[in-house]
Amino acid sequence: MDLLLNKSFMLEFWSPIWISLKVSIISGIVVIILGTLAGRLFARKSFKGKAILETILMLPMVLPPTVIGFFLIFIFGNNSIAGQAIQWIFKQPIIFTWWAAVIASIVVAFPLMYQSAKAGFQEVNPDIEEAARLDGANEWKVFLYISVPLASKALISGSILSFARALGEFGATLMFAGNIPGETQNISTAIYIAIDSGNMVMAWLWVISIVIISFMMLLIVRTKHS
Repeated sequence: MDLLLNKSFMLEFWSPIWISLKVSIISGIVVIILGTLAGRLFARKSFKGKAILETILMLPMVLPPTVIGFFLIFIFGNNSIAGQAIQWIFKQPIIFTWWAAVIASIVVAFPLMYQSAKAGFQEVNPDIEEAARLDGANEWKVFLYISVPLASKALISGSILSFARALGEFGATLMFAGNIPGETQNISTAIYIAIDSGNMVMAWLWVISIVIISFMMLLIVRTKHS
């Protein structure tokens, strides 16, 4: 009990949890927007190269996290065009920063949101959308007031699953954002370091915390599908 009330202990305990939640929320918002738009596009449109592009979008789901981290370093590293542009605009590199953790989480979580959104929009009856167009609704209104509400169950499930994926991200974040306590150290990297250093009390507390959070999110998904 005295340990739990210790101020430095509580700071060490809550810091990775707060960083994980903050990164997951911001990356989740981006993923929900991009995944929903991409899911709608690929569910309704056919174009040349669609299969190849869709395969590229889904690659983070099957690639090892270290490979994703490698590509992120290659794309946003200090010697890349994007990396140099970021340094010129923000006066600092993005690698090993809090925003690098956000980017890594977006990349690994996007396929889950995209897959759920696409499946949801494919279940929407095109005749209903066409009826709305005949009544004078433009494409934006059809999407916002017809397609999204009818696919809402899949969109909610995808949002929760992508948030959970971002929350548990480890490999790509460790390579691209590093493990800086109070800055980029999330729950997953904190658990790894705690076990490596023999701090099993802290490791167990973080494990229990992320299990509870993940369980609640998956329970919500199961409830939505029941």
